[in-house]
Amino acid sequence: MAPSDTSPEPQAELLMRVAVIALVVHTVAHALSAIAFATFLIESYPAWINTPTNLRIMAFGLTWGGQGTVVLGAVAAFAFCAARIGWRATMIAFAVSFVLSLAAELVGTDSGYPFGPYSYSGRLGYKILDLVPFNIPTSWFYLLVGCLAICGRLLPARDDATSKWWWAFVAGLVLTAYDVSMDPAMVKTHHWMWHPRDFSHSGALEKFLAEPVFYGMPLTNWLGWLLTGTLVTRAMLVFVPPTTWARHVAPSRFPLLLYAVNGFLPLAICFAQDMIPAGIIGGIAMGLPLVAAWRRHPAASVTPAGALRGGPAFTTGD
Repeated sequence: MAPSDTSPEPQAELLMRVAVIALVVHTVAHALSAIAFATFLIESYPAWINTPTNLRIMAFGLTWGGQGTVVLGAVAAFAFCAARIGWRATMIAFAVSFVLSLAAELVGTDSGYPFGPYSYSGRLGYKILDLVPFNIPTSWFYLLVGCLAICGRLLPARDDATSKWWWAFVAGLVLTAYDVSMDPAMVKTHHWMWHPRDFSHSGALEKFLAEPVFYGMPLTNWLGWLLTGTLVTRAMLVFVPPTTWARHVAPSRFPLLLYAVNGFLPLAICFAQDMIPAGIIGGIAMGLPLVAAWRRHPAASVTPAGALRGGPAFTTGD
């Protein structure tokens, strides 16, 4: 398909301004939430919160803060991608990531597969089918934009099927790295809950993988993140191939900042609420690919063969 949806220069500049503003406000919101959850939003709450006005403010923040922060992250990623790869490619990438991640989360909350038995509280906003907050698949989109930008700086960019699967797997790993600290933090702050099962009659391997061994979380959760992240990314790469991400998205550090900013809150919660190992391991897991990508210029990763096969803005095919 011909790359006919490249944004005109004035429109691209406007979109980038929107993206930068959204990222700045998204960052401020994350920082404020990190300060709150690392100080006075630790149970039991300090006495000064227990006034009618302060309780209303806290209730408002807990109800709308997470929702607004996630929406701002999605706006930042969407506007940035629209400026770089065009509206059509961005809308398709968003739709693919949203629908597939939502499907995985719906199956997960209903059946316990592939992540393990869990459910969401009401702190993340409206629940689709009363199971999954709309902000969950929304956040998958902008986190995967960051993961694919990291791939664009670290991996050779070719558009054959093998390269797409390799990119998808690495993006899934980078996405899972974010969950190392995020999941314990969100459970601690009652954004979602794990529901342990009875494994008295289970085999050793099933018991090892499915027991809540990491701050209430089973190891199946990380395997589920890796599997789902890989499959969702692979589907995105059908429509926006590696050479497009490497040429047009990865040269900017904007998506790397977006990925990094989302580590503020979970790391702050882990370190403040006696989950130091989760904070250390999570910080290392996110930091290693992020620092490596930050220091490397992506131009070297676009191979001549890949450059010939990928369109400058939008292509389809396997």
